[in-house]
This record gives sequence, C-alpha cells and structure tokens, in this order.
Amino acid sequence: MRQIAQLILAAAILVPVATPALAQTDPDNDKVNAVIVYGDDKCPEPTGNEITVCARKAEKERYRIPQGLRETPSAKSEAWNNKVIAYETVGRTGTLSCTPVGPGGWTGCSQKLIDQAYAEKKAGVDVQFAKIIEEERARRMATVDADAAKAQAQVESAEKDYDQRQRATEDAAEAAKTPAAPPPTGK
Repeated sequence: MRQIAQLILAAAILVPVATPALAQTDPDNDKVNAVIVYGDDKCPEPTGNEITVCARKAEKERYRIPQGLRETPSAKSEAWNNKVIAYETVGRTGTLSCTPVGPGGWTGCSQKLIDQAYAEKKAGVDVQFAKIIEEERARRMATVDADAAKAQAQVESAEKDYDQRQRATEDAAEAAKTPAAPPPTGK
C-alpha cells in the first residue's frame, strides 16, 4: 500500500501541471464557459458573473474528427527533400543544435521553439477562445460607464426624495409647535 502511494506521489511530481494562458486568467474571478456549438444550436445563457463564449461551426462538422487531426503526414506522400533535410539533423551537436551534447548546444532551442510556434500559427487554429473571451470582456466593460451613470442618477433621485420627506416632516413638526394665531376680529 505504501509503495502505491509513493508511485502516485512520484507520478504527480513528474506530470506537468497545466496552467491557464495569460488571456484565460481572470483578475475578477469571472467563470468562463467556452463552448463549441454546431449549426443552429442555441448558445447556453450565462448565469451570474459567468462569461459564456460560443464558437459556431457548421452542422456538417458536428461528428467529424477535428481539423487538426484529419490529415496527418504520411511517409508515402512526404517529399524526398524533406527526408534528406531530416537526415541532415541526425547526430548534429554543438552550437544551434538544441541538444545537451557539445558546447553551445542549448543555443538552438529558442529558435526551435520560435519555428514551432510559427508553424502552429501557420497551420491555424479554427477556434480561438482567448480572443473571443477578450472581446466579450471588452463588450461588458463598454457598458460599465453607462450603468454607473444610471445607478448614480437613481441614488441622487432617492437622496432628493429623502431630503424632501425630511423637510416636510420637519415643517409639520414646526407647525405643530407654533400656536395657531387667533382669527382676526373686525371692529
């Protein structure tokens, strides 16, 4: 039993923890519900402080394999030039190689990451939830000033009504304290 607990602990240490992207972190603790809807399906309504973002795809995409997984490069369809280029990097060490072997091998790692990021960007991601979430937050923030002005007007109106009621009460109390003047007598 103790060995199993140690294995689970070791696995937990080795497994990287997923952290949200910068655009997905929320300083206001809003809950973000990102949903893909197909065809004419209705986007679920947000509740409370929740942001619901819907990415709409065509109905024909509902049961299909995601676009990024549909076409995988096959060894049969790969160009000979690409195979030769791949063989050139085998066993390469040293400067700009991004290997732990040889002097300066680490120097090519950042370029490798940059090239990989541009390749992913070129392949294109069909749904960009972070961008959609930012647009929704901007739309909500656009109404903050109007909502604040409306609330301020309501508060000022309520204060004015309260002041009028207070003055009326004070005037009535003052009128009750002063003795009524006798009616004028005509002589």
